[in-house]
Amino acid sequence: MLEIDGSAGEGGGQVLRTSLSLSMVTGRPFRIVRARARRKKPGLMRQHLTAVRAAATVCQAEVEGDEIGSSELSFVPGAVQPGAYRFTIGTAGSTSLVCQTVLPPLLCASGPSTLTFEGGTHNPMCPPYPFLERVFFPLLARMGAKLTSVLDRPGYFPAGGGRFTLRIEPVAALTPLVLHERGVVHTLRAVAESALVPEHVAQRELAVIAERLALAPTALETRRVDDSAGPGNVVWVEAASEHACEVTCGFGERGVAAETVAERATEAMERYLAADVPVGEHLADQLLIPLALAGSGSFRTVAPSLHTRTNAALIERFLPVRFALEREDDEHFLVRATRIGGASILPAAP
Repeated sequence: MLEIDGSAGEGGGQVLRTSLSLSMVTGRPFRIVRARARRKKPGLMRQHLTAVRAAATVCQAEVEGDEIGSSELSFVPGAVQPGAYRFTIGTAGSTSLVCQTVLPPLLCASGPSTLTFEGGTHNPMCPPYPFLERVFFPLLARMGAKLTSVLDRPGYFPAGGGRFTLRIEPVAALTPLVLHERGVVHTLRAVAESALVPEHVAQRELAVIAERLALAPTALETRRVDDSAGPGNVVWVEAASEHACEVTCGFGERGVAAETVAERATEAMERYLAADVPVGEHLADQLLIPLALAGSGSFRTVAPSLHTRTNAALIERFLPVRFALEREDDEHFLVRATRIGGASILPAAP
């Protein structure tokens, strides 16, 4: 059984989620100790527990330690079973992180799956649904994945109550991704979405973004959500270019001015545009498992975060691949995945 130190590197939930994903893909059991040890509240929280139980359901795993607050967990996977699943967090915890846990093994499954995720869909510190829909899923599709997603209802912090559905058609193998140039940005737009908050909040957010990024009125959109479980506000900026797309977000919260929320999304987009790379900091971390499953691939990005470095080192423990993080200069890196020798990425089907 592979032993994983949950305090290594960034020491957060990504260590657990990557271990779950690749344990299901490879059939290799693992035990994690000191889970989320570097977080203010260490151990498993509800969204991490949902990811564990979702993974266990998909592959009929034997699990020990799946309790709120647990710092140790063992996971012995069985065969991945495609099908129709509903995963409910019960809080505003991130549905996207649970989705990214079970998506890799179901891409390699023997049949199609339909997944319903309930909880938070627009969360700070996690990829919100617009990022999945506009950035992450299209790149997986470029690698051969067949995915169809629908946002049924947004869920904001702290009420949650959101839901999205994902249809997965498995593929025999993913095509390696080579993404070195962003190309010309042909669309730059902003969307301000709100539920149960005054309309002027979204208008003030878009006014800030329009001025900072010189956007025309036709590039601005407000969305009112009528069926939210609670109040919420999110604004995002999307840059669609020849070869990639990026979405940056700001999230409304009590006591924070609408202008500040907009500035957060805008400043993140300005950094991405100035970097002139196709892959932003957060997407770099999320592309590592797909590249590893494809056996090779590469992309240009900004200086890799501790999340990315931790994830790369962990993936290498499960799969016969090596990642090279090659510095081009102080701000630009080439991330490259390479298969080791003639080793098979995935185990032979039983």
